[in-house]
Amino acid sequence: MPPTTSPSPADHTVENVTSASSGWIMLLVNLGLVLLGLITFISGLVSAAEHDRFSWLILFGPPIALFGIIMLCGHFTLQPNESRVMILFGHYHGSIRQSGFFWANPFYARSRGRIDLAGPAHKNPQTGRTETPHRTLSSKISLRSRNFISEKIKVNDKRGNPVELAAVVVWRVADTARAAFDVDDYESYVQIQSESALRHIASLYSYDHSEEDEPTLRDSADEVALALRTELQARLEKAGVAVDEARLTHLAYAPEIAQAMLRRQQAEAVIAARQKIVHGAVSMVDMALRELADKAVVQLDDERKAAMVSNLLVVLCAESEATPVINTGTLYN
Repeated sequence: MPPTTSPSPADHTVENVTSASSGWIMLLVNLGLVLLGLITFISGLVSAAEHDRFSWLILFGPPIALFGIIMLCGHFTLQPNESRVMILFGHYHGSIRQSGFFWANPFYARSRGRIDLAGPAHKNPQTGRTETPHRTLSSKISLRSRNFISEKIKVNDKRGNPVELAAVVVWRVADTARAAFDVDDYESYVQIQSESALRHIASLYSYDHSEEDEPTLRDSADEVALALRTELQARLEKAGVAVDEARLTHLAYAPEIAQAMLRRQQAEAVIAARQKIVHGAVSMVDMALRELADKAVVQLDDERKAAMVSNLLVVLCAESEATPVINTGTLYN
């Protein structure tokens, strides 16, 4: 089999930013055509009645009025951060990105087709035909930023532990031509590719307890977010979508191992706390012995130093408050 090659940038649809005529000027022109057609038709009727003969104005009036009505269908409006792809008989003629009231060829398509949706077929009560669920895709494309929150998915991390993840993706359409013609439905494309990218990123990092200086899902939120955004941008570039932000919103062990991992985290937290307590206690005992020796408060032999160290460590490391026993005799009794 010959090796497959990935599509080159030339295979993508190239966006052509164009403009349209002012809707207000064309509105006056089109209304004038309709009015001219009516006047011509009425003038023809009057002339025919006065001269008792057929007037050719009767034939010219209706086509002129009909032409004006058809031209009125070319008016449309665009809100800020909204665009429209101009499609004429299946050919792409450009994209309008400016907001306002415009006029263009009335035969430009109002939609770019329809897509079938998942679900059982149903019977249309009006036509009596069995139809599959579908959605019509408008020729207008929003350029505003959108939020997409993925569902919680279960995936194995780098160490094979099952974890639950969810993410929020902030995205917008950057290239209207690619969004309209290079993918079937760019909104559905964003959702599916977001889940795929989230699964791939989760497999590259451990949940926690990784090797030294290795980023983890729990402790390296910014680095994971940057990697997820980079992964998404590479996947969604084909659809002309720009990813502004991508970040994890949910991170937890899967329910089947959550209790075991919680006990492990608690044990490690206890060990870490004990290590810090012991380290501090040893430092305090060493400081106490050095202070006593430097200031010549009391002279202790090795046996009494060992007893003092033992007593201080018990007092400093005990979980509950220690109850001292006061020695009323001598130090050696």
